[in-house]
Amino acid sequence: MNKYIAPPFRIKMIESIKMTTLEERKLKLKEAGYNPFSLRSEDVYIDLLTDSGTGAMSQNQWAALMVGDEAYAGSKSFFKLEEVVKKITGYQFVIPAHQGRGAEQVVLPLLMKEKGMYYISNTHFDTTRAHVEIAGGRAVDIVIDECFDTEQNHPFKGNFDLERLEKFIKEKGPSQIAGIIMTITNNSAGGQPVSMENMREVKKIADKYKIKTLIDGARYAENAYFIKQREKGYENKTISEIVKEVLSYADIFLMSAKKDGLVNIGGLIAIKDDFDFYQKCRTYIVPWEGFPTYGGLAGRDMEALAVGLEEALEETYLQHRIDQVRFLGEKLLEAGVPIQYPIGGHAVFVDCKKICPHIPYFEFPAQAVCNELYLEAGVRAVEIGSFLLGRNPDTGENLESPLEFMRLTIPRRTYTNEHLAYVAEAVINVYKRRETIKGFDFEYEPPVLRHFTARLKPL
Repeated sequence: MNKYIAPPFRIKMIESIKMTTLEERKLKLKEAGYNPFSLRSEDVYIDLLTDSGTGAMSQNQWAALMVGDEAYAGSKSFFKLEEVVKKITGYQFVIPAHQGRGAEQVVLPLLMKEKGMYYISNTHFDTTRAHVEIAGGRAVDIVIDECFDTEQNHPFKGNFDLERLEKFIKEKGPSQIAGIIMTITNNSAGGQPVSMENMREVKKIADKYKIKTLIDGARYAENAYFIKQREKGYENKTISEIVKEVLSYADIFLMSAKKDGLVNIGGLIAIKDDFDFYQKCRTYIVPWEGFPTYGGLAGRDMEALAVGLEEALEETYLQHRIDQVRFLGEKLLEAGVPIQYPIGGHAVFVDCKKICPHIPYFEFPAQAVCNELYLEAGVRAVEIGSFLLGRNPDTGENLESPLEFMRLTIPRRTYTNEHLAYVAEAVINVYKRRETIKGFDFEYEPPVLRHFTARLKPL
């Protein structure tokens, strides 16, 4: 019996991809300012930059596009989406947004009573941290120490450090905490899941100090699958049952639906039962995103999302999804390439601090490895490290990330294992010449979310 599940789908349409020459890739990378975000997708052979909106939709989702209601107000497609979200979450109030950062832009400032308040997360991802800081807040990460040892086998490396969480709340005072954000799965920690027990205890602490809890649930279905596989007492629960319990430990659910919504565009705000806060969000969704019954989305997008949310909870889909990530990770482990272990969801995170100890954090070792991978094989990956982390908002100093990752992010239902075997071979080839890799400095550095649009120069 094959240890990896066969895809629970058939391929009905293809998109051609083309290989470039090494000389072409050298030129393209230089033109992009040595930042893979600025490469044209047509110059990329296998694109593992992100899993956000890059997956393949099902025939049922494509069919749903055709019945979308494009009404500005009171769209029937909204009410269909609302029904599905309420069924999945058990929450009373639903507002669509154009993507996850649109949801964050509305919600996060509204929970802050004054500038300088703190949001605490297991780990804030880039846009969440940016929206906290743009609103005048401070983003604090309190993840367990096991997260930072990439070789240690811990089933839930995405967990909060509960002792430090409560200590921080006491030190700063509950009135200075705008909210606690549970990021599931914990992307910056290496796509690592958060246990049900940990979320339950976080909610107890939050309730004790009367602090709102939020779930950043871009990959909540994948997190539920890990709970089923790794946490005692959940092996016989359905994914939907696990999701319901997970969401019971939060007050607000924010989602980039471009991940576990299986769509190319879309986001969600769901609020458990706070009608007054829902009204505030409805008010501010209008100038930022659009009318509350479309939130920046076309009706057809909401129809596809309503279908995708339910498809993402199918266990056979999730098994194959996690298996593909595991396939790539195990290929790299067999060759001695250091990665975050155990292998998490949505991506394999290559430990570039171990690969390039000769490159200091302010010369961005993981970015250097990403560039080498593109030159090697036309594969686009993304840096999750000090380049992404940015600068201290008070001092302007480069922040040092405790982890320097190259994230090989696998789009959903898009690539075959043959593609991933090709990626593995390319990463292994880069690893073999790791001593020759050199770092980068800025040619242009934007003030916010610099890793998206910065231009670099090799040292």
